[in-house]
Amino acid sequence: MSGNDDFSVRFWGVRGSIACSAPDVIRYGGNTSSLEVRAGERLLLFDGGSGLRYLGKQLAAQPPGDADLFLTHTHFDHVCGLPFFVPFFIPGWKFRVWAGHLLPALTLERVLHDMMIAPLFPVPPTIFNADIDYRDFRAGEELAPADDVVVKTCPLEHPNDATGYRVEFDGRSICYITDTEHPAEGNDPRLVEFLKDADIVIYDASYTDEEYKQRVGWGHSTWEAGMRLCDAANAKTYVVFHHDPEHDDDFMDGIARDVETARPGSVVAREGMVLRP
Repeated sequence: MSGNDDFSVRFWGVRGSIACSAPDVIRYGGNTSSLEVRAGERLLLFDGGSGLRYLGKQLAAQPPGDADLFLTHTHFDHVCGLPFFVPFFIPGWKFRVWAGHLLPALTLERVLHDMMIAPLFPVPPTIFNADIDYRDFRAGEELAPADDVVVKTCPLEHPNDATGYRVEFDGRSICYITDTEHPAEGNDPRLVEFLKDADIVIYDASYTDEEYKQRVGWGHSTWEAGMRLCDAANAKTYVVFHHDPEHDDDFMDGIARDVETARPGSVVAREGMVLRP
């Protein structure tokens, strides 16, 4: 190791389904999924939602570097920021972009090319000047973006499939589990094992249990289900994530109070928030 043992996650986008902009979503933020994880000297990015644009502006002000970008899946709210990610256009940057849900029918490079094609988009991914290596894998594989960083993966319950991630560094762990739907009864046993003793669990808590009754099969979960899952896995800090665009700041304040009461130490994700295990 280099001697830098800092391990953190910063939230650049916390919203699900579609980005929203209004005075009543300012406190928590309206951008869709985008996370920045720093593991020592390594830069790991998770998902390419609209929040990725703002992360890219900050990175573009620095000298070009090397990073990994892991996608949970390629639904539009998780990839819409990719064409506007400034470092992709800067020579000298090097990225490995990973996806674990497309094989064997598709590849990540093909999906992103089809997204950025006329008449849907004016330029194709070949416009990017950075060195971009598209890497497809199968959810469940273990990845090693650096000698001292392990990224474990797990399949999630979501339409068209999705992948959960567990980053392990310096004896600590950050888990990113979105988009997924909990079982009708109990917890997903794969996730209980996957999240076991995790320091931070960021979980798809789009709905409340009451709202979920009208949204069964949509591929998302609830903050209460996330709490039960973290309890079963003996996880430490539980982070409510992937907020429904209909949930304004006042609604999210209510969830924050409820989740803190039910599981003290839990937090609701906000744009700009930084957590360290």
